[in-house]
Amino acid sequence: MSTTASAATPVDPLHAGDPRAAAEHAHLEALLRCWLRETGTAVAPGPLRVELPATGLALVTEVTHCSATGWHRFAPVWLAGPGGRLGATADPVTAAALLATEAAVRGGGRPGGIPAGGVPASGVADLVERTAESVRRVAWFIADRRSDPEPPAAVDGFLDAEQALLLGHLNHPAPKSRDGISDRDCAAFSPELRGAFRLHWFAAAESVVSHDAVTGSPALAGRDAVALLADLAEHRLDDGRVLVPAHPWQARDLVHRPRIRALVASGALEPLGELGPEWWPTSSLRTVYRPDAEVMLKLSLGLRVTNSRRESTRAELRRGVTVHRLLDAGYAERTWRAHPGFTITRDPAWLAVDEPGRPEGPALTGLDVAVREVPRHVADLRCLAGLVAPRPGLGRSLLGELVAGLGAGAAEQWLADYTDRVLVPVLHLYAATGIGLEAHQQNTLVRLDARGWVAGGAFRDNQGYYLAASWLPALLRRFGEDCTTLAVADDSVVDDRLSYYLLRNQVLAVVGCLAVDGLAREPDLLAVLADRLRAALPGLAEAGSDGDRLVRRWLTADTLPCKGNLLTRLHGIDELRAPLDAQSVYLNTPNPLRAATRSERAAVPLVRSHREDDGSG
Repeated sequence: MSTTASAATPVDPLHAGDPRAAAEHAHLEALLRCWLRETGTAVAPGPLRVELPATGLALVTEVTHCSATGWHRFAPVWLAGPGGRLGATADPVTAAALLATEAAVRGGGRPGGIPAGGVPASGVADLVERTAESVRRVAWFIADRRSDPEPPAAVDGFLDAEQALLLGHLNHPAPKSRDGISDRDCAAFSPELRGAFRLHWFAAAESVVSHDAVTGSPALAGRDAVALLADLAEHRLDDGRVLVPAHPWQARDLVHRPRIRALVASGALEPLGELGPEWWPTSSLRTVYRPDAEVMLKLSLGLRVTNSRRESTRAELRRGVTVHRLLDAGYAERTWRAHPGFTITRDPAWLAVDEPGRPEGPALTGLDVAVREVPRHVADLRCLAGLVAPRPGLGRSLLGELVAGLGAGAAEQWLADYTDRVLVPVLHLYAATGIGLEAHQQNTLVRLDARGWVAGGAFRDNQGYYLAASWLPALLRRFGEDCTTLAVADDSVVDDRLSYYLLRNQVLAVVGCLAVDGLAREPDLLAVLADRLRAALPGLAEAGSDGDRLVRRWLTADTLPCKGNLLTRLHGIDELRAPLDAQSVYLNTPNPLRAATRSERAAVPLVRSHREDDGSG
């Protein structure tokens, strides 16, 4: 996308002007995308007027890029008063207040409103406050990256993509809100600012610590969680106590919490301060990485990031180890044979400080860690969210830049390979095992070959495993009660979640990004995606009973489930704590694949010729 203006090409507000102006426009676009999707408003190229009768005002703009995937782009946004007269240019804080007020008056922002009482009184004020905070942080991130766009020498390709999400979720009203963090801490802890920091450590009595590890995990090299963490701290205790790491922000907050304060007062827990070398935050903020370490660490972090406080429950900590053991026992062997280029990044160990004296079991204290393996050849992996993230003032996305360098027609081929080697393996796993992966953009890693073509993929996240309830009896017979740490839900609920995370959030982001970067027409890309999904149907049907039902639904349904981030935020839902069937506000929106037809440049021969070319299998 050009960053220069001409008489024929107006300046793109996202790529021109000062960083604050770019940040404000990015948030206005996100708010409009949310509103249009969550109210079911039809979108077409050209003028757009969003009427807000609750206040007698309107938001007026032009749709400069209309996208079936929802990746719309807009010209500058104006406020219009009664009578339709244009006023000042809109700012995102005012726009957030107007849209939130309108949604609240409507009872939730869509026909019929939202069940259980509509928008709470605090919802509008909270959204406005957090939008303002997000705008300020994004302006900072853009300014910093424009002034120094090249990563430091210590940053590998994996970490560079983790640090690329300057704008955050493109369909969220406050994507970079981090409620409770100071500017000083933001500079040290933000991947967007290429921050790095040492961990804070606690010494805990063995009696208040629980832990588990997968015996034989290569990442642990024969150690349990206790020994591994001591090695990472580069510190030894000779009194039998256990070293427990914490994010620096969390460590400062924990000592003021009654449970932790009581443990410190009793002598069962001692804050030690900083130990060991610096770690880099990844895109999730709380998972930290060192290029020289054999593992990553996922730490609890009590900040409100987008919709949730990021503190692990005991079930989530156990889930990673459970899945590791299921995979070691061969539960997904059929998927690995069918798709050897796809893997699940393992979480082989966890450790947590308990609250003593609770007969019903340990309570969440916020002092815990999940150990994550560093995948082999990690420098070849890229977080999908980082690949597709816009880069205001710097040109195309990382994906756009990569694909543009592969030559004419590469966009369709790249998407075909992506579908075959990243998306379809996740669908096969669900068909063959009943395990659904919450593989949104941030949890999806793409493996690139030396030229930048898709060689495979990986999933990461110890929280993001669903199990379709129809599979539970067979799993219990084979593995016992340990498998119940998976998030078990009705098959229909899992189908709906995967329709959002795998289709709308994940692969349609690839389609939207390539189209908005000007590398292919969106209808052609959607036709390629539909074609590759049709080609996958026989393998999915063979993988399990009714294993092709999800893709058949994607190809034929008029509407599909979609998460409404504006409404979820307005309702104050913490998605990590709410019941699975009420985690977020979901609604049905038009299915962009429904009208996709086989393009003249069919994906099948392209994929075959490419595979013969690169030998990647």
